[in-house]
Amino acid sequence: MRFISFLKTSGEAAAGWILADRFAVDMKEASGGDLPGTVEEFLLRADINLEKARSLQVDVESQGVYPLDSVKLLAPLPQPKSFRDFYAFEQHVKTARRNRGLDMVPEWYEIPVFYFSNHLAIKGTEEDITRPKGCGKLDYELEIACVIGEEGSNIKAEDAEEFIFGYCILNDWSARDFQQKEMKVGLGPAKGKDFATSIGPWIVTADELSGHKAGKGFNLSMTAKVNGEVLSVGNMKDIYYSFGEMIERASAGTTLYPGELIGSGTVGTGCILELGEEDHRWLEPGDLVELEIEKLGVLRNTVIGEKG
Repeated sequence: MRFISFLKTSGEAAAGWILADRFAVDMKEASGGDLPGTVEEFLLRADINLEKARSLQVDVESQGVYPLDSVKLLAPLPQPKSFRDFYAFEQHVKTARRNRGLDMVPEWYEIPVFYFSNHLAIKGTEEDITRPKGCGKLDYELEIACVIGEEGSNIKAEDAEEFIFGYCILNDWSARDFQQKEMKVGLGPAKGKDFATSIGPWIVTADELSGHKAGKGFNLSMTAKVNGEVLSVGNMKDIYYSFGEMIERASAGTTLYPGELIGSGTVGTGCILELGEEDHRWLEPGDLVELEIEKLGVLRNTVIGEKG
């Protein structure tokens, strides 16, 4: 199933799933109130609610079903409880560090590392992204993310799949000039990542990808375009650390809750920092960025100038 959050023409927010590729199901309305009205609430009892959703007899004539082109898609998880972003693709790490004159650190191969980003700055597909004031090096980052659907702590990597509700595309927008300066101090990215993270267009439930397993990931092509030009081409199967290993690290000594978001980090070639300015300039207002992952859809955002 592909879960979405959306606005109806009335301006009312709703949540549900895609039906027959052309319709949006308002799960609360279609179920007569038996299902909640937001994806966040749905995840609090994900197993039970998913069973109810799958058993619901809904067709294009049912109550609570709307043409997809009549609604506005929002971020499928508008308010994740937290957002951890990992650094799990070796090619990206190697190339990005080499471009900055840095060698790989051996610790990268010992543990999957992550930072916390702003979970209150989540954007959806087709939503404008404001370039931060003073930023001259705006970048996209092509990533895949998982959404936690069950509470757990000290989760083992081999058991982690049962804690994953689904997957979505993630764009970890980056103000590289801010990031490069602040990381010299020795802490992780802060203002360089504080302004926006895009996810969407929907969350695909984990079972939908079970037939695409390959290595530690899935055999899913990943591409990024700027103004229609393909810049980044990768595959999720090349990931060095599995989402199970990331979840094991994230849950060590702490509890993960339904509705938390975990990003993979950038796939190889998946950002301008890695490609180099000789391949493409930094992003500017007016640029359309499209991230596509096989089976997960296309996430589109347009960059606009800073306000004020």
